[in-house]
Amino acid sequence: MTSLNHSAEKKANDAHLLRLVTSVVQSAGMALKQSFSADNRPKDREDIAKKIASIDVISLDILRKSLSVALPHAQWVEDEEGTGTLPAGEWWVTDPVEGAINFIHGLQDWGITVTLVRDNEIVLTAVHLPMSDDTYTALRGEGAWLNDRRLQTSTKTHLNAAMVGTGQAMPNESDDTYRRMGMSLVAMLKAALVVRVSVPATLQLIQVAAGSQDIFWQYSQVRSGLLAGALLVSEAGGEVTDLQGAPWHLGSNSFLASTSSLVEQAAAVLTSIT
Repeated sequence: MTSLNHSAEKKANDAHLLRLVTSVVQSAGMALKQSFSADNRPKDREDIAKKIASIDVISLDILRKSLSVALPHAQWVEDEEGTGTLPAGEWWVTDPVEGAINFIHGLQDWGITVTLVRDNEIVLTAVHLPMSDDTYTALRGEGAWLNDRRLQTSTKTHLNAAMVGTGQAMPNESDDTYRRMGMSLVAMLKAALVVRVSVPATLQLIQVAAGSQDIFWQYSQVRSGLLAGALLVSEAGGEVTDLQGAPWHLGSNSFLASTSSLVEQAAAVLTSIT
């Protein structure tokens, strides 16, 4: 088999796999939605941890059963808050309830994400939002989609007209990370039009991919919160870099997703923060 034929076959296999992954995240979303209540109210941090663990189990059971059959040799990232590069090979990186903190507080901003990483390259992803019944998908080299509509990042060219956003990667970050987050907010409040601060990152990144938000940045990283959005943004025509403007990769310690015409302007503002 020629290398060209092999490449075409691999792409066809990945496209088939994405269709299966899409179905799986939708099934997990259907199960989770039955457990959702707008009246959810956790009592304290112990209760928060218990409630998140209980909904993670519901989703993870569905994801594992199907994905392990679909790609038996692929490894599974066990740590939802894991960071950095992965060993060689194929890895499933998932967040069984992305935005679980919102779910358990009765908020609708949550979803399920599944991303396949092959030798530290993001291959495909699916993000399902059960409360709106929307599914975002991307396949490397084949574009990004919301349901049946192809996504395209914003066409804005001036930062002072941009809607931008950030958020924390996880609770209990370092004092230095919080300091830089605060300084970046002040800098962007001056430079951009509107600044959003929210979690989870994925729900802002899908809006960058769709063109309804222009920029997202984050200090530090959690793989499961960034990989899906990184592929969606890049396949929708945007750019994903670190805060210095260098191409982003799994080992990067900062993150910037933007429409291509704004990435240099955004990086210029954010690199002024030390």
